[in-house]
Amino acid sequence: MVSPMEPISLYFTLLLAGFVLIGMEIFIPGGILGIFGATAWIAAAVVGWRSFPAPWDMISAFSLLIAGLLTFVIWIRFFPKSRIGKSLSLNESSADYKSHKTPNLPLGSEGTALSTLRPSGIASFDGKRFDVVADGEWIEAGEPVIISSTSGGHISVRKA
Repeated sequence: MVSPMEPISLYFTLLLAGFVLIGMEIFIPGGILGIFGATAWIAAAVVGWRSFPAPWDMISAFSLLIAGLLTFVIWIRFFPKSRIGKSLSLNESSADYKSHKTPNLPLGSEGTALSTLRPSGIASFDGKRFDVVADGEWIEAGEPVIISSTSGGHISVRKA
């Protein structure tokens, strides 16, 4: 026979598990832990609905709904401004970031394809290696290439 305290302990265990799993979602993103946490909260609502007497079953269900919505609103409003939130998200200074600078290579510079360009690969100009993109054709490794355009770190080449 099931004792009357077992559903209540299950109820609080599911609530705690839901909070923990949703909290872990911060550090292990992907949605799976959040889904499991939300499922634990829904299961806690069902357990509460079936375990508590008449007025308390509705109070439990609505309390979980309000607590979930309130937690979500507080989370969206305050988490991005917290120290952890700032470290996990992009800020204004990261908007100016570029992966690499535009090389000082004039148009028409000649070099050599170090890898097969299908269409992207590596070419050497003035003894330095650069990531390049071929203009519409595949270029085999070792073939001479000419820079046809440069833009924001993007170097386009064609066969010499």
